[in-house]
Amino acid sequence: MQENGKGHRMAEDVRDLIEKIREEGIRAGEEKAREIEAHARKDAEEILASARLEAERILSEAQERIRREEEREKALLIQAGRDLLLSLRNEICTMLERIILMDVRDSLTPETLFRLLSSIVTQCSADVTGSIEIEMKREDFEIFENSYLSRLKEQTKREIVLRPSDKISGGFIISFDNGRSCFEFSDKSLAEYIGVYLKPKLHAILQEAARE
Repeated sequence: MQENGKGHRMAEDVRDLIEKIREEGIRAGEEKAREIEAHARKDAEEILASARLEAERILSEAQERIRREEEREKALLIQAGRDLLLSLRNEICTMLERIILMDVRDSLTPETLFRLLSSIVTQCSADVTGSIEIEMKREDFEIFENSYLSRLKEQTKREIVLRPSDKISGGFIISFDNGRSCFEFSDKSLAEYIGVYLKPKLHAILQEAARE
């Protein structure tokens, strides 16, 4: 009977030991699971924080690139506008010069040349002596020599030497000292003189238009 009682207690002890081992294993597994979960949560939070920082960095860099690109495009547009205005201003000035030159050239008819020369020679005749030399383009020279030269000599009572020139496209060049010095009244010089007077006004008009 004692042996049976002793055996019974041993069986209970074994069961208790197994139950204890099982419970300790469960607790150990649960603790390990909690540890793994906590570690995984920590890793996930770190990954999320790192991803958030990376996203903020990428966004910040993208915004900076966009800002720089906008500033660059704005500067390019401003420069392009300035270049366009400058090109337009130059083109208008060139066009103005051509218009002035054509108008002056058309105005310098032989009759007009006669009136100009008559006025100039008459005003200067009292201060100078000797012959007066006049150069004008070949087409005007032929008309002037045939129709106006004798009238100019008679009117001014001066010796006048008239010469054709292929370098003059309109107007005339006059000398009162045998060619040592001269005064140019060619179409180009007169157009340039008029252009100098008109260009500041044109510049003011263009500036006013640019502000509107």
